[in-house]
Amino acid sequence: MRNKRLKRCLIGAPLGLAISTMITIAISLIIGDGRFYAVVPDLITDCGSEINAVLLQAVCSLLYGAAWAGASLIWEQEQWSLLRQSVTHLVICSLATFPIAYLMHWIRHSVFGGILYFGIFFVIYLVIWLSQYWTIKKRVMHMNEKVQREGADR
Repeated sequence: MRNKRLKRCLIGAPLGLAISTMITIAISLIIGDGRFYAVVPDLITDCGSEINAVLLQAVCSLLYGAAWAGASLIWEQEQWSLLRQSVTHLVICSLATFPIAYLMHWIRHSVFGGILYFGIFFVIYLVIWLSQYWTIKKRVMHMNEKVQREGADR
């Protein structure tokens, strides 16, 4: 299990960096003034230079990706209920995500900023969870129908 977790984290780390990079490119394109916005200006101030801020964000994005990928092993705990898997995954991902989002200035450093962040995080998490749930449920229904048809043909 430990080896599997390490492999999953090592795969997730570069994915986290890639996704982070794609997000900064998308934000830069949306702003549309021809500049590349690699990091939030407040992070540059905190780090003392743009390159230090970019390096810190890259490391945090690697950690972010590794945490989410490692947490995906929770879905393989077949002895756990779906509720336990979901709550455990949500808690681990929340605890991994919030400090990074706060440190990177992806959220406002205020109580309202934290509440808004968690509200958005939970809504996005719920939408993704529900879409996955319904997709898997539909797939299982189709498999059950196929098994019933094949059983009736015998």
